[in-house]
Amino acid sequence: MIYAYRDYYIPERMMESLQRYIEHKVPLGGFLTAVICNDLAEACKRADEENLENLPAFVAYLYNEAPSQCWGSEEKMNAWLEARIDPSEGEERL
Repeated sequence: MIYAYRDYYIPERMMESLQRYIEHKVPLGGFLTAVICNDLAEACKRADEENLENLPAFVAYLYNEAPSQCWGSEEKMNAWLEARIDPSEGEERL
């Protein structure tokens, strides 16, 4: 799946990572971590050419589609990841 916003898009490889993060609370790599934490300077520094050109699509996706609890700051990201499901217990950790 590719998410499109205006003339920008999120590449399929990046959408897969974002979906794993949102649906299964799987940690992300450096670029997506910076995007999730709302750190524009770090996101620009870590982006490859394709992701840098399409950065507005990442912001639009998070704003329009992702739960607000999972993005916007490092604290929100860490809380989101800390609440992931423990497979041995079958329930969400708090």
